[in-house]
Amino acid sequence: MRILLIIMLAGLIGTCSSPPTILEQVLDTGILRVVTRDSPTSYTIGQDGPSGPEYDLVQAFAAELGVSLVMEPVVSVSEIMPKLLSGDAHMAAAGLSITEDRRDYLHFGHPYETVDVHFIYKLGTGKPRSMEEVLDRSIEIVASSSHVELLTSLKRAYPALTWTENADVEFADLMAKVAMSDIDLTVADSPDFNIQRHFYPDLRIALDLEIDDPIAWAFPKGDGDSLLARADEFLIGADRSGMLARVHDRYYGHTKKFDYVGTRNFIRHYEKRLPRYRAMFEQAGREWGVDWRLLAAIGYQESHWRSQAVSPTGVRGIMMLTLATADYLDIENRMDPESSIFGGARYFARQTERVADTVGEPDRTWMALAAYNVGFNHIKDARTLVEWDGGNPDTWVDLRKALPKLAQRKWYSKLPYGYARGWEPVLYVNNVRSYYNILKWLTANEEPPADVVPDDSAEPVELPPADGSVETA
Repeated sequence: MRILLIIMLAGLIGTCSSPPTILEQVLDTGILRVVTRDSPTSYTIGQDGPSGPEYDLVQAFAAELGVSLVMEPVVSVSEIMPKLLSGDAHMAAAGLSITEDRRDYLHFGHPYETVDVHFIYKLGTGKPRSMEEVLDRSIEIVASSSHVELLTSLKRAYPALTWTENADVEFADLMAKVAMSDIDLTVADSPDFNIQRHFYPDLRIALDLEIDDPIAWAFPKGDGDSLLARADEFLIGADRSGMLARVHDRYYGHTKKFDYVGTRNFIRHYEKRLPRYRAMFEQAGREWGVDWRLLAAIGYQESHWRSQAVSPTGVRGIMMLTLATADYLDIENRMDPESSIFGGARYFARQTERVADTVGEPDRTWMALAAYNVGFNHIKDARTLVEWDGGNPDTWVDLRKALPKLAQRKWYSKLPYGYARGWEPVLYVNNVRSYYNILKWLTANEEPPADVVPDDSAEPVELPPADGSVETA
């Protein structure tokens, strides 16, 4: 009887044991399910597969746990919390702000980023310089976003403040409505604004509503804390190792990457750096039928004529060739200046050949430059967008308007090659054209005019300051 009693008691204790924690479930099943936002600031699927700052981080976290990652993208912020509370996802990585309302239902991990929150208006409509000047403007914001709670708190001090909440739009859609003058103001976080202002250059910051608002991953309360603790360890380690900085630079570094170097600096580099490589550019130009000054302008945009240059994404050398491009060109050492310059010339010539025969100069060269930067397949997608819009895909002026749309979900989701940071090739081409024009001016008196690509008045590019800040005038 004593033995039977012990067996029964042991069985009873076994049935009363605690259920496995979320971390234990993840490790047992070998799968980490993450809900995220379908957005360039979180997660997108392009020609080369999934990408985005949240994806890069959570993929590394899953690898550290030794499990497979399953992403659950949603369009609306309002869909995130139900996914978590229902158990469909173990955690959320969606650029979520930490708010008091959300704390009622969720636990937040270690903040891995901070953002600023702005009122956004359109240049020329009158900049609101105080909250009192906002009260008579039409305001629309994304429903269920942290901006709802922020405006609700402001309404206590400004009872006349009113706004509309829309559950069927993204932050990008509302900034487009501001740019089209459909609404006066919206609220946006700095990463979203910094991307969208490339599409809509008239967008400006009216007022800062919050500075350094913390962003974190979210977890269900209770047994979600076990996964939260491991995630905190990972993020703190990622911060110390520099991984967070590299991810940020990859997706937001274009605000610094495309900072235009002034003419005086360019001339100094022309005098000090270019002489080491000029003969290589000239020979490569003759071999591949490209003005050497255009090749040199590409090299300056890519690396400032530094043979040992390396980017956070792994491209390297004077012409900043990717590993895949180097393999295609049979280049063993991308850091070798001659290999890089001749490889870059060959690759640029190849892009020029791929441009449609119906495209004349100088548009042909500008399209080839864009393809050198973003990939030819994305140029094909942009040409499709121009055709859909009734434009002329054989002109650069129409193509450069379409390229930024490749970063907008409503467009790239309909195209064969998916998401691309389409504003980058537009800035890239304008910068190369500027450097090319300076080089032609600097060399005009030392050699007979060559058969060069005519320039159709390259216009100056308005770029963000070098520190990544945004002009709010």
